[in-house]
Order: sequence, then C-alpha cells, then structure tokens
Amino acid sequence: MQIQDVTLNSLEDAIQSLRSQMITSGMQKGLNHPDTISYSQQLDISLNKYQCLMLHQENN
Repeated sequence: MQIQDVTLNSLEDAIQSLRSQMITSGMQKGLNHPDTISYSQQLDISLNKYQCLMLHQENN
C-alpha cells in the first residue's frame, strides 16, 4: 500500500462523514444554516482534493 492509497482512503472516509453531517444538519437546521453551508464547503474541498489525487494516479 502506498501513501497515496492511504490518503485516498482517509479522504473517502472524510467525504462520507462530511456528507452525513451535511445531510443531518440540512434536515435539522435547514439548508441555509451556517453549519450546513460549512459542511458543504468542507465537502467541496475534500471532493476536489480526491478528484485531483485520482487524476494524478491515473496519469502515473
């Protein structure tokens, strides 16, 4: 297992967690609540990192 695999796995875990937290927050507090928006932004960042790592892995 390479370091990149560990990073991908940890990002996948973070993405799942953030997605769950965002959905829960959205259902309980509303879609425009600052907590929900924060989870959404963190999820976007994690998804972008994941996509970059996947593209890098495909190109190697």
